[in-house]
Parts: sequence; structure tokens; C-alpha cells
Amino acid sequence: MQPTKWLEEHDADLIRDLGKLVAVQSIAIDGEHQEEIDQSASVTCDLMREAGLSNVQILKTGQSNPYSYGEWLGAPGKPTVFLYAHHDVQPVKGFEDKWESPPWTLTERDGRLFGRGAADDKGAIVTQLGAVAAYLKTKGSLPVNVKMLVEGEEEVGSSNLQGFFVENKDRIMSDVIVVCDTGNVEVGLPCITYSLRGIVELKIEVTSASKPVHSGTAGGMLADPAIALNVILSRLYWDHKKLPVPGIYDKVRKLSPTEKRAFRKILPEDAKLRSDCGVLDGVDLALAKKSNAHEATWRLPSITVIVQAASSVSGKSNQVLPSALAYVSCRIVPDQEPEEVYEQIKAVLVKDPPWGVKVEVKPGGSVKWWMTDPTGPAFTAAQKALKKGFGVKPVPIGCGGSIGFVGPLAELLGGAPALLLGIEDPLSNAHSPNESLHAGDFRKLTASLTHLFDQLGDLPDGKVK
Repeated sequence: MQPTKWLEEHDADLIRDLGKLVAVQSIAIDGEHQEEIDQSASVTCDLMREAGLSNVQILKTGQSNPYSYGEWLGAPGKPTVFLYAHHDVQPVKGFEDKWESPPWTLTERDGRLFGRGAADDKGAIVTQLGAVAAYLKTKGSLPVNVKMLVEGEEEVGSSNLQGFFVENKDRIMSDVIVVCDTGNVEVGLPCITYSLRGIVELKIEVTSASKPVHSGTAGGMLADPAIALNVILSRLYWDHKKLPVPGIYDKVRKLSPTEKRAFRKILPEDAKLRSDCGVLDGVDLALAKKSNAHEATWRLPSITVIVQAASSVSGKSNQVLPSALAYVSCRIVPDQEPEEVYEQIKAVLVKDPPWGVKVEVKPGGSVKWWMTDPTGPAFTAAQKALKKGFGVKPVPIGCGGSIGFVGPLAELLGGAPALLLGIEDPLSNAHSPNESLHAGDFRKLTASLTHLFDQLGDLPDGKVK
């Protein structure tokens, strides 16, 4: 039996496996679900064993959440493929009433699989293991060696991951990296991501007094730090122009003519963008003139206020508050330097404070951008595999998000090519209510991975770059 035929016959089993993972509330971000994080790592290990991986175990480094690890090394002389996914997920608290089906119960409707983590990133775990099982259950062996790591703290920044990689360098040493934690620009169109934006985060705190004062006593007399903060943040308003931050575009790598043509060829209509993102009627897309959605989100910097606070809603009171704070997140692109971007934005935020309030800006952390040349034997193998699995020629794309470990891991593994293959689509709602995975693309990606094992195993002398 061919591996792809096995996948067809065991489709219900793979959906069941995904349901097992979705059922575990492995929320890493709130620190209240450690038991569930441990459970999801354990369930992942069980699925690794069922697929046929060996040396399956839970690993940690320092105080990290658990990593699930398994391998199959029975193909001497063939390339070793490092498979990455993560088993932790985002919370649903505060948005439970927005879900049309229970978030922790995998529910299939309208051709999609709904549930928290279905797309980000538990679906990737099942597709990768499905491809492994399809070979081992039919052929008894794989055409490549496989090492698989499933992380438990991606949604909280992967602060321990690079240390884990360095500590376990010999264990994870591989020839090619495969990550299924990116997206496709539309359902049915397979994509290979070759660039990722980075992040520069800033914490800005505005202080005007040492204590809150009754607004009946001091309103109109004392400087309101919440208003001052918003005046400061309004300096970042770009209208439909470039970001008003001096120097921020100085090192931005220009798109090549080939990239411009490729991006425009797959550009969706504005109406689809608005619908996919839930934009309200009458609200403009904030694109700069002469820019388009792909250029803006893949290869240009952007600034977002990700949180703002002066008091709690439940604790509201008629007071002039003493302080207010916000976190500002800037997505950076090739060839920007995180430290320079931080200083450029900081200069805008601290200049001429309203009413002379005290403005303090501190770094909130950063992730470097990543970009690679999507050519060479490994990328050719991926293109052929995806075309076989989806029946459509794949396209190279950028990604507006960040996966901070990709660049450092590729470097640690001696320049191993990194294949970032899409599992999400514009309707997946990752991190949002009604997260879902397109069932057809789920099956096609799993089949594509079996073809990828074939293609990589057939490379002359196992050379992937």
C-alpha cells in the first residue's frame, strides 16, 4: 500500500488524534494551566509512539515547559529532517461567547475543523506524525531520518528554546528543518514562506503625580496621564503615508522586481481582505499610498499599540490617575537592526511631553527578522512535494509574523535550509475565537509531507543545499 492510500484509509484516525490534542487546554500564557501543558506533552508523546517514532521522551531545560521529542534514524546515508511544532495554545478567556462551538472540542462544519489550537499549532503535530505513520505502517521504514520536537511555550515567546537547542545540539543535528506553523494566502494554494518579520517591543509609562486625586478636586488642574499618553501615541499615526518615525526606513531592504510581481499576482481583492479581517463598514484599510497588503505586512515595518492601561474597568473611579502605560510593538523587516529601531521609536515617544509629564520608555524585548533564498535542492524538493499533495504549483511568500528560532537554529545546524510550509489560511482565526483548520488543506499538507520525505530521500548523495 502506498503511504498516501494509508492516509486516506486512516483519515478518521488522524482527525481523532487532532481532537485528542485540542481537548487539552494547554494554555501557556496565563501560568494557570501547567497541569494541562504537561498533559499535552504526554499526549503528544503517545501519538509519536503510535506513529512509530522511537526514543520518545519529554525533555526540559531549566524551568522550561516540556518538549516532546521522538526520532526515527533507520536511513543511514540519507538526509535527516528536523520537524518542529508546538503544543501550547492561546487562551479563550473573555471571548467564550464568540465561539460557535466549544473551543476545546474539535468540531467539523462547512469543511473546517474548529477548536483552539486546531490550526496553531496542533494541526501541524498531526500532519507531521501522519506522514511519518503513513510510511512506517506501509513500508516499515522512511526514505529519510526524522527528528521531531514539539515545544510547549511558543505562545509565551520561546524564551528557553535557543538554550535548549544549544544544550541538545548533538541530539537535534539535522540537514533540513521543516516547520508547519505558517499560512497559505488562500485555501488550496500551498505556500513556502521565505521571510519573517521580527519584533521590537517598547514599554512606555507616563507619570504625572504620586497618587490619584479626586477629579472633582483636581480635574482640570492636574495633568491627566492617560490623555498625555494618548497624545504621545498619536504621534505614531501614519494616515495613509509612511510611519512618522525618522530613520525607520533607512535600512529597509527593497523588494526586487520579481518579488513585486509575485506578490501582486497573488494579492486578494480589498473586499476579501476586509472580510477576512472583520473590518467594519466605513473603516479604511490603513495602507500607505502605493503600497499593497502583501508588501505592507510582509516587507515593511509596522507599529501597533498592543495594550494600554491606566486603571481597571472594574475599579473605575472619578479620579485623576497618577500614571498610564502602554506597550508598543513594531514589526521589523530585512535589514533593520532591532536596537536602532528601538531608539528611533523611543525618540518620538519621549520628545516634548504634554504638560511636562514624566515619560519613561523601556525595551520589552525583540526578535530578529529572518529571510532566506528559496532555491536549492531542499526547496525544489518542497515545491515538487507540495504540487503533488495539493495539485497546484506552490508559491513563495513572506510572513508578517515572527518565528524567532528559525534563523538561529538554521545557523546552529550549519546553515540547514528551513522549509516553512503553510497550514493556516486567512479564515483560520489563529489566536481568535472560532479558530479553525481547513480540513482539505489538512489532508493535502499531510500527503505533501509524505512526498517531501520521498523527494528529500532521492536527492543525490543526500545533499539538501
